Amino acid sequence: MRQAIPRVPKDRIAVLIGAKGSTAKSLRNSAGCKELNIDSVTGEVEVIWGEVGSYDPVKAMKLPNVIKAIGRGMAPKAALRLFEDQHFFEMVDLRDFVGKKSNQQRRIRSRIIGSQGKVRKLIESLTDTEITIYKSTVVIIGEEEGLFAARQAIEMLAGGSEHGSVLGYLEKDRRRAKLSNRSLETIELKTEEVQNSGFEHLVPGLTDISERRSRRMKASRVDPEDVEAVEEMMQLSEDETINWEEE
Repeated sequence: MRQAIPRVPKDRIAVLIGAKGSTAKSLRNSAGCKELNIDSVTGEVEVIWGEVGSYDPVKAMKLPNVIKAIGRGMAPKAALRLFEDQHFFEMVDLRDFVGKKSNQQRRIRSRIIGSQGKVRKLIESLTDTEITIYKSTVVIIGEEEGLFAARQAIEMLAGGSEHGSVLGYLEKDRRRAKLSNRSLETIELKTEEVQNSGFEHLVPGLTDISERRSRRMKASRVDPEDVEAVEEMMQLSEDETINWEEE
């Protein structure tokens, strides 16, 4: 099966191919396709897949995004992480916020990057993502929860929000995620403790009493006409005795 993928920008063709075709080879091996053909002049990409069942369909779905990420400035090593199950891809087009004016796009890029790249690094750190800014696009790679928060932060900055507000939002979201994880861990630990210890440490002998009560309730449901069940019910347990007394 042949699959055509949108061409990559001409200044990213060499990066997609790699030294002596190393990047193209890594992409082919990671995706499991038979061939990955890249036109070194036009930037057009064609993928040839084998028979159904000879490759992972999920990786086949992710390959176009991996190539798109590299074409939009992402380093190949970072883009290859998209083949991992928990990593996803998002792309924000700055033209949706400021139009096609290059000076406005430049202004938004500067706001997202920050002085010496500090703002971008903070967003990456608070969301555990990787962010690349290339011309009019911002590419984000990461796990689902962090990816959503990072996209929100980029869109807030592109929409004119102050840096303080955006970083405050990210810090609040990170605290919420940590509290959520701690709550789940606490619930699991408490459940395990209850299952292991019960109330035996509070009322000694409670377990034995409960077992005897259960046996009496079971005995009360025996069918009198069922000879085997009656005989089984008449069998005494180790903790049961019969005392004979005259009135």
